[in-house]
Amino acid sequence: MSAAGRGLRLGYGSNGFSGHRFPDACAVIAGLGYDGVALTLDQPHLDPFAEDAAAQTARAAKALADHGLAVLVETGSRYVLDPWHKHEPTLVSDGDRGPRVELLTRAVRIAADLGAEAMSCWSGVLPEGTGAEEGWRRLTDGLGPVLDLAHDLGVTVCFEPEPGMHVDTVDVALELRRRLGEPEHLRLTLDLGHLVCNEPRTPEATIALAGHLVGNVQVDDMVRDVHEHLELGSGTLDLDAALRALLDTGFAGLASVELPRHSHAAPAVAARQMTALRASLARLDEEAARP
Repeated sequence: MSAAGRGLRLGYGSNGFSGHRFPDACAVIAGLGYDGVALTLDQPHLDPFAEDAAAQTARAAKALADHGLAVLVETGSRYVLDPWHKHEPTLVSDGDRGPRVELLTRAVRIAADLGAEAMSCWSGVLPEGTGAEEGWRRLTDGLGPVLDLAHDLGVTVCFEPEPGMHVDTVDVALELRRRLGEPEHLRLTLDLGHLVCNEPRTPEATIALAGHLVGNVQVDDMVRDVHEHLELGSGTLDLDAALRALLDTGFAGLASVELPRHSHAAPAVAARQMTALRASLARLDEEAARP
């Protein structure tokens, strides 16, 4: 069976098309052969705090349907909550964390309205001087209402380990699931670049550790200890090995390119990533066909 036949589908992150109107981004993404969009909730594509957020959601749904694209909702927008401070407040910040919880609950509702495959989120950086257990308390308290709503609406939540954040590796993300009672609708987002950047195991071993809990995949390249999203082939990721490991877990979701700093050349960059991904999947098919 081909790699595509085993269920893995390719997507592209809308944050890599920030210079495009969302319908135009969908047209380019679909035109290049991608199967879906990882939609970051932010201007200019879908502002979850806009007065016309419901209308924006309806327009996004139409653009996705017009091009036959699946969708996954991402919440990594940089300044949607605070115009001065990137990503703040997070689920582990000092002070009022309510705006982050509100963003995530809005994201769950938007995901439900769009028929999205999941909503993805992360913990945030633990402030200096804050103990680990206090960080865990803030994180689990903040995720509680998000997970409750997601359960009620039938939305899968995928939690992403991020370098430098309180939940920074797959081991810590699995500990979070344990602390929350291992709810079935809480799964993991894996960024392939992060597996190179800061995980203690090889990317293939890390993917195997996450196993059937992988619900969302972000695709980019990196080098060790440098959290910079690079085009495929520009870092040290063994793409064939990573995709093989994903297929071995039975992953059948979207693997979406995550290049948020490449919007200035989005169509050309997206075309290059598709070429690299197709070549890798073709090599895996050839490998599987050998006697």
